[in-house]
Amino acid sequence: MPPRLRTTFAVMILGLFLIPAISLYRELSKPSDIWWTPPSLMVPLTEAADRVRVYVAGKPLTALVEAGQLRIADGASSRVVAASDIGFRLNNYDRVRAERIPLLLAYAAMCGALTALIVALLSGRLAYRGEVDASSA
Repeated sequence: MPPRLRTTFAVMILGLFLIPAISLYRELSKPSDIWWTPPSLMVPLTEAADRVRVYVAGKPLTALVEAGQLRIADGASSRVVAASDIGFRLNNYDRVRAERIPLLLAYAAMCGALTALIVALLSGRLAYRGEVDASSA
């Protein structure tokens, strides 16, 4: 293969390699603590029952709230905790991580295929045979 053509292909493959490599790096370097529910979208106690159960002194939190046994002390005054006072911020990192596995696998496969292609190109395994005339065959 002529050196100029080899260089052109090598630059083109390296450019194509950078696209999934940068995306893969960006996905894997994201912090894992950003997947918490925002404070403005906290889940109420009644909706969080299927994902979390909270116990206080061995009793379910919902039973204590319904019975009026929890109180908040604000300085000199205190009041009973209502179910609307309780909210949960959930960590959704496990769900997000499971959703992005196919994308990460596709990026990794593309990086592997382009690496194999660049190795084959640089080692001279891709032979340039030129054009064959149909009448001479």
